[in-house]
Amino acid sequence: MRSFTRGTTGGSLGVAIGIALLARSAPGQDALVTTDWVAKNTANPKVRIVEVSVDPGMYEKGHVQGAVGLKWHSELCDPVARDVLSAAQFEKLCARSGIANDTTVVLYGDNNNWFAAWAVWTFTLYGHKDVKIMNGGRTKWEQEGRPWDTTVPSPAPATYKVAGTNAALRARLADVLATVEGKAPAVLVDVRSPEEFAGKVIAPPGIQELAIRAGHIPGAKSIPWKKAVNDDGTFKSVDELRKLYADAGVDGKSPIITYCRIGERSSHTWFVLKFLLGYDARNYDGSWTEYGNAVGVPIVNEAGTVWTGK
Repeated sequence: MRSFTRGTTGGSLGVAIGIALLARSAPGQDALVTTDWVAKNTANPKVRIVEVSVDPGMYEKGHVQGAVGLKWHSELCDPVARDVLSAAQFEKLCARSGIANDTTVVLYGDNNNWFAAWAVWTFTLYGHKDVKIMNGGRTKWEQEGRPWDTTVPSPAPATYKVAGTNAALRARLADVLATVEGKAPAVLVDVRSPEEFAGKVIAPPGIQELAIRAGHIPGAKSIPWKKAVNDDGTFKSVDELRKLYADAGVDGKSPIITYCRIGERSSHTWFVLKFLLGYDARNYDGSWTEYGNAVGVPIVNEAGTVWTGK
């Protein structure tokens, strides 16, 4: 993240500039913690460390000491409907995980924090005020030679109450179509691989959740999620991120809708845009498996493989 030092500019103008710069950088500073910070706060009663990994068995192989493990496919979504957890389900999940409304929740996971970001989106959707990501996730923790623990903690149950749902953080199919049709101006950001965007493949190899058609949503910008991270899994600096998206036509001046295949990679980019850059961003969790299967909606397929994706 950027750091700021006091310059020689005097008077109220210098103070105003300093405040403006700090305000601009505050979202990123607030939303990320270092591996060192986590290591020093594993026993902090006001902090709950939570692992959410793509591989459902990763947590059991070893995790940060004291971390609670949550399964993205069975605990962080509705088990029957293709939907986010209901408020009641979210309350129960937090309560049994030892998370109260005033708990600092620090999330991390594998794959450069894919589903940790999904969890941040879910927590933010339900108004949790203090939620962060361990910058670098499992990758950085392991590269630093920090220990893994196999003891599963049993946190004391907490009391949790959802005060409201921030629906402005979630885009639905109707919102996306309104953008495609020019009725609701927004920038669509497709965070999938270039091959998925072009329609050369419907999904990465070995993936079960598929769409009928291959391609992308008309007007979408292709900015693969992985461009936002360094080799050690940490997020790139604010300046690098701002340039990355600006070069692709995403400068934060218009609302942004991110999407991928099922909403997990797009939540990673949503986190970058919303928390690290402070842009007005929504996550379309229906993503391509909804849009690509919907009847009567337009797509763009550059590869000429609409129905096969290969």
